[in-house]
Amino acid sequence: MITLKKLDNGFEYIEITNKVASAKIALQGAHLFRYKTDVEHLWVSSIAKFEKGKAIRGGVPICWPQFGKPKDSKLKQHGFARESMFELVESKDSDAMTIVTLKLIDAKDENFNYGCELSITFYIGEELKIELTTKNLDTKQIKITQALHTYFAISHISNISIRGLENKPYLDQLDAKFKKDSDAIAIVEEVDRIYQDVDSPIILEDADKTINITNTNSASTIVWNPWIEKAKNTKDMDDDGYENFVCIESANALDDFVVLEGGESYILTTKQSFY
Repeated sequence: MITLKKLDNGFEYIEITNKVASAKIALQGAHLFRYKTDVEHLWVSSIAKFEKGKAIRGGVPICWPQFGKPKDSKLKQHGFARESMFELVESKDSDAMTIVTLKLIDAKDENFNYGCELSITFYIGEELKIELTTKNLDTKQIKITQALHTYFAISHISNISIRGLENKPYLDQLDAKFKKDSDAIAIVEEVDRIYQDVDSPIILEDADKTINITNTNSASTIVWNPWIEKAKNTKDMDDDGYENFVCIESANALDDFVVLEGGESYILTTKQSFY
């Protein structure tokens, strides 16, 4: 079942339920902020803002047409898509799978003035799959970076390890140095890394579940956790929120950018399986 709902303040979202999963997707930002099978798989701050013009802290924000905030860019941090209104353009529903597509028809602002179409398709079932499609409708070449900024709900930050990124080069954004580690990732302090040359599945192991993350058309993976002080200084995050999530983002970042000629399309895909 697919239902369009609205909060008292007018904030609109889609609620999805089938026999194996449920989900909620805000029309603003096409932002998935709930995905549940037997348990909830996405973390959302208890003080997240569900308001016009405010990005939701948690779930799966879309970073587009820019990931981060390069020094030479006039675009806002992580671009404008996550605060833009999308519309539901297609849906299919069955007992074990619900598919919805949302589209941002006029995907531009004063600092990204190209003819673009941005759409995102969610496959809500026992697995979660997300396809983010950029189509260049212009005659001019465009260049983008992007990310599906997934906040995974976890039992506790001390219980997790992340495999699949061993020996991959990464930019440590805390000191702007490139590094490489041979071990699985355990988080014991603030982490903000952009991994490059990623070509294999990523495994998030928690105390009570394992998540297999497979990306297509993405050679970049961001791993982020703000840790204690930054969580306290983030207005829309619980002080202890860092304990219960880790961001593993499917992306095209740094040298892994996307160039589209007129008429070309590019699909960034992530698929998440839960065990």
